[in-house]
Amino acid sequence: MPEAARNAAKAAIDAGRNGYTPTQGLPQLREQLEANARRQTGQPERRLMVTSGTSGGLVLALMALVDPGDEVILFEPAFVMYRPLVEFLGGKPVVIDTAPSFQIDVDRVAAAITPRTRVILLNTPANPTGVVATPEVVRGLAVLADQHDITLVSDELYRTLCYDAPFASPALHSDRVVVLDGFSKSHAMTGWRVGWLHGPAEVVETCAMIQQYTFVCAPQPGQWAAIAALECSMDLPLAECRRKRDKLIAGLRDHYEFQVPGGAFYLYPLAPGGSGKAFAERAVAEEKLIVVPGSVFGAADTHFRIAYTTDDRTLDRGIAALCRLAESS
Repeated sequence: MPEAARNAAKAAIDAGRNGYTPTQGLPQLREQLEANARRQTGQPERRLMVTSGTSGGLVLALMALVDPGDEVILFEPAFVMYRPLVEFLGGKPVVIDTAPSFQIDVDRVAAAITPRTRVILLNTPANPTGVVATPEVVRGLAVLADQHDITLVSDELYRTLCYDAPFASPALHSDRVVVLDGFSKSHAMTGWRVGWLHGPAEVVETCAMIQQYTFVCAPQPGQWAAIAALECSMDLPLAECRRKRDKLIAGLRDHYEFQVPGGAFYLYPLAPGGSGKAFAERAVAEEKLIVVPGSVFGAADTHFRIAYTTDDRTLDRGIAALCRLAESS
């Protein structure tokens, strides 16, 4: 987390800025984020609100868009909240398995659409795979959603963590796309719960009303930290993440099968023995190493997830442990 952001949070606390803010967020933060979103998308009417974390924004967006019986198209493996949240709201997850490439086939999405389809939920760069959807796929999904009067919700929390090609947002191709983003990953502010959501006015206004009766607002000191964070360069942390990715790939290439991740900070290898859950249990028992089994991210239990946002000593120990585990499988 940038020092300037930490100092801004401390100054806010010391100044007594510890109460609620407007539901949509501090004007100083919201207006700057909204101006950025309008400039990036070329949509001067796009509206934005600050949310209690990006996960909070996801909850608001799906509450605003999904009624009982509505279908939501998901791409698995996927972030752990997606399927349970749709089910909690009475919706029906329509799951498209993207293995083994973890790339999205737009034709398969088109075939999965029914009269009950309300939302397509996209996450790129993806958690847990780190795979980045191609610009052609991103555009294709935006066009497809518009053709069928479906809302494309784009979770762009990892957009700043693209290593090999520029990030492509579907909001560049449709003014109906609802975008989720935040400071958790881009500025290492996971615990501060400051995210944002932008899209058509009617969706954002509905989300603001729901937030008033649920989260109320994002924490005020965190919003002041976010204002400062916007002025901070994150080029060095991004370069460090790229270097750690490359180090991990070089260390494991001869021992594991995986798709090279183009973004985020995860690697998603095929588990030796075929079961991610069994491998994760072995890793803890034999090496005191924690990895996340793929069964957490969907129906398949074939892979496991590694997060490489750690110091080099720990990363080296992890690579060595994973190599030993592969050799003894």
